[in-house]
Amino acid sequence: MTVFSQRLKELREGAGYYRTELSEICGLDRSAIAEYEESDRLPKLKSIIAIADLFEVSIDYLVGR
Repeated sequence: MTVFSQRLKELREGAGYYRTELSEICGLDRSAIAEYEESDRLPKLKSIIAIADLFEVSIDYLVGR
């Protein structure tokens, strides 16, 4: 599991969102969040920005920089 995967899951669960809810809010495919959390797929920059904006964290934090 990548740092991004771990942090995304922690943020999502901490906010009380289901994966489908988060994907709808961020404008992503329904399966995208699951694939990101399971490290099966890398997100595009646009997706990382949407997630960072929603949770009010930096992109650097999300990717472990």
